[in-house]
Amino acid sequence: MHAEERQAKIEAFLQEEEYASLDELSQRVGMSVSTVRRDVSELERAGRVRRTHGGARLLQGKSDEFFFNVRDTRQVDEKDAVGMACASLIQQGQTVIIDSGTTCYHAARRVADKVSQVITNSLPVANFFSGSSRHEVLVSGGIIYPRLGVLVGPHAVETFAKVHADVAILSGSGICEEGIYNSHALLVDIQRAMMAGAAKVIFCLDHTKFGRRSTFFLSNFDPIDAVVTDAQAPQELVAALRAQNVEVIVAAAGAPAPGG
Repeated sequence: MHAEERQAKIEAFLQEEEYASLDELSQRVGMSVSTVRRDVSELERAGRVRRTHGGARLLQGKSDEFFFNVRDTRQVDEKDAVGMACASLIQQGQTVIIDSGTTCYHAARRVADKVSQVITNSLPVANFFSGSSRHEVLVSGGIIYPRLGVLVGPHAVETFAKVHADVAILSGSGICEEGIYNSHALLVDIQRAMMAGAAKVIFCLDHTKFGRRSTFFLSNFDPIDAVVTDAQAPQELVAALRAQNVEVIVAAAGAPAPGG
């Protein structure tokens, strides 16, 4: 495979995932890590990607405005199955913090019949509950980040630092044996405040996040009560997490879509 073809594949993959490790890119193009490292350096010199420690990230997405909507078309069945399994962990009438991200959005749809209060910085989640007369919805302050459909910044952190919820439902960009990662620096401090403000912390991560190390380390498993994933999650990593006494719930495949 010529360098131009490899680099085109690398850039196309980053257009989908935004961040990837050198190991992931190596597997994607079927070349050595050292070769991929040189390709990433070339792409960076061309102003198309940015190198990070151990990986690369997209310099600029194709569409800021519709980034959330594009991501929500991927692994839809798996994300909905994860959301359904997450809902089984929620008790009637609980107050729930719901993180941004498409998997959390699917979880929000599934827990709607159980929760009474929702606290979120996700604009799609807030919009989903906006027409309901049964829910009290608190939306954090902050600056709108259109790519993710989320409110970010110190005002968002302050909101979650001042609240308490029964459960926090979060997601991330990667999960490995040492913990959870996120590729967005703007979200890490907010997520840590969410975790500190909840009695129970659940991470919803579809199988594509397993074995990935994104740019920013978010948390080890000490403050996390459960990880919910889908049936395609790698069994070796699931077993390794359970060996660390991490509760990993694997959602059943083929969950019916929620009504309404």
